[in-house]
Amino acid sequence: MYPQHAQQGATVSSRSQIDDMGPRIPIYSPEFAADPHGYYRRMRSVYGSLVPVEIWPGVPATLVIKYATAVRILNDSSHFPADPRNWQKTVPADIPIMPMIEYRPNAIRTSGAEHARYRAALADALAGISLLSVRSMVERSAVPVVNTFCGDGKADVLSQYALPLVFSVFCQTIGCPPEIGQRVAAASAAMFDGVDTATVNARMGEALLDLTALKRAHPADDVTTRLVQHPAGLSDEEMVHQLVLLFAAGVEPPLNLIANTLLLMLTDSRFTTTVQGIPLPTNIAVDERLATDPPMANYCITYPRQPVMVDGVWLQADHPVIISMAACNTDPELDPGSSLDNGWNLAFSSGDHACPAHARPYGTLLAQEVIDQLFDFLPETRLAVAEADLVWRPGPFHRALTALPVVFPPAHPFPTQ
Repeated sequence: MYPQHAQQGATVSSRSQIDDMGPRIPIYSPEFAADPHGYYRRMRSVYGSLVPVEIWPGVPATLVIKYATAVRILNDSSHFPADPRNWQKTVPADIPIMPMIEYRPNAIRTSGAEHARYRAALADALAGISLLSVRSMVERSAVPVVNTFCGDGKADVLSQYALPLVFSVFCQTIGCPPEIGQRVAAASAAMFDGVDTATVNARMGEALLDLTALKRAHPADDVTTRLVQHPAGLSDEEMVHQLVLLFAAGVEPPLNLIANTLLLMLTDSRFTTTVQGIPLPTNIAVDERLATDPPMANYCITYPRQPVMVDGVWLQADHPVIISMAACNTDPELDPGSSLDNGWNLAFSSGDHACPAHARPYGTLLAQEVIDQLFDFLPETRLAVAEADLVWRPGPFHRALTALPVVFPPAHPFPTQ
């Protein structure tokens, strides 16, 4: 069944609006970050498929937690476009989460012909990524990173290992030199943590404009060059916004997927050597995390063009509708079978704004290789604290640890290639 919508000039009964379903739940809070699945269970029992939430104090949204409803919305861009410009007029421009959700002329924040143009350029640029090259980049880049802490017998593998390694490989893939990369890294970290919107955008824009100019002058075999040379003829401003999307999607989500998967492997006996048999491989753990606890837990934001009824509830025009990939993938009404092959889950979204096909194997392979390299070098790695003592970063969108401390027998530095 497709959503019903109100004709122009029609009124919507206040008794069936999302605002009247109950108090809004703040999904940006530390309490939510500490136990999101507990919240999802309570949401299902109280609200059903659609939940009134706040994504920042005073900023309302609707969270979709039912799988079938999410798929229907994600595949109905005519009623649920991704362009937030009308909504932006109604909220303060300087809220810290704005860089993650504001309009940008790129493939994630546009609709219709504009979106199709950006999407084609992005997909073609990503199609040139060689997965064999990604594997060799990880192997080559991991050694100097591991050597910075292997003699200590302990590390925060999130900040000391996964972050520098993921960022290095991504910069090599996209064609970003280290100097520009460090500027982008600082701005990107601030963006995900919701720090000073104007400063984040200015610093990110300046760095990515420099990268665009570099690739126009000195093309190479990389994603940025393929973007600047694409027949879509992207302007410098458009290039900056495509690169913002690439950095936002290419660093933070894989980083959190790696950390969350490592946590699973360090705490679940299925992934450790036991007397019962051979442990499950890393790719199974990656797929399971994508299915049950994806790194972008609540995202895929759309804005109904007009009042629309979904599952018996009226949603207001231009108010954000957010898909909870984590809740939808664990919907008790969903029966994907015993296989976690990820052919069904929403970690990469669905519809015409889904993660491009060539980006998906890059992200999963990167996570698998980064984890395997760590265990190749330091096979006796184990969690340094109780799992209950780990802290999850608050925020409405991501599922991210603040740190992942581990211990291992100290090792001598490994030879570099």
